[in-house]
Amino acid sequence: MPVVQFLTLAELKDVRDFLHNLERYRLPKTAFVRKGWEYDAVYRGGRRLHGVGFTIIYLLNSTENNRLGISVHRKLRGAVKRNRIKRIIRECFRLHRDIFPQKADIVFAVRPGFALSSPEQIRQAVGSLCGTPCGVCNEKA
Repeated sequence: MPVVQFLTLAELKDVRDFLHNLERYRLPKTAFVRKGWEYDAVYRGGRRLHGVGFTIIYLLNSTENNRLGISVHRKLRGAVKRNRIKRIIRECFRLHRDIFPQKADIVFAVRPGFALSSPEQIRQAVGSLCGTPCGVCNEKA
């Protein structure tokens, strides 16, 4: 017969804190620009920050959160390569939302010549685009 163990109050608090931290790093569907007309609006009215092999285009939105859209040019041959780039950008966004423009719809447009291969490299590149040591980019569009 299995033995049932009860957690102490301190252990329950640790579990609750752990679950709260997990929730903070989730990326629900609402964290993404998903519709074509949303991409069009950002491309049409957004501000551009140009990096080596990529451009960040952002447009302030009416929500409290920033949303990410990723556009990878087909000249980057191979779907596996394009999908890997998208996964790395999503991971950077998930871990470091504060370095991206706040309360904005953001399109991360990748062009041929994109050579960043880790979320940390992307974080550094985005931080350097904003011109601040921590990379926080909260200017008004």
